[in-house]
Amino acid sequence: QVQLVESGGGSVQAGGSLTLSCTASGRTFSNYATAWFRQAPGKEREFVVGIRWSDGFTYYADSVKGRFTISRDNTKNTVYLQMNTLKPEDTAVYYCSAGVAGRGYDYWGQGTQVTVSS
Repeated sequence: QVQLVESGGGSVQAGGSLTLSCTASGRTFSNYATAWFRQAPGKEREFVVGIRWSDGFTYYADSVKGRFTISRDNTKNTVYLQMNTLKPEDTAVYYCSAGVAGRGYDYWGQGTQVTVSS
């Protein structure tokens, strides 16, 4: 069974930075992709950024391009999300997800809160 464990959320002022981590276990992930989604109060869950384990290909939502960077460490089965120049509208619960690349996301972490104050 795939398990995803997130860490690194917290509170920061606008313009600040945070780094989220997502460690995966339970299988090999060579043909998987991992993505971060977020959900703000009263809003739908939205895609933020994703990465393919096989070749590191990344894809970003327009709202975070140039501010967020996703990376992976295959030796640790861990994906990192570096978030810079944070804005109050980035406030949300951030979820790590994983699935076979190109086939959606079947597995989800428990979520970690990110709060950005103005």
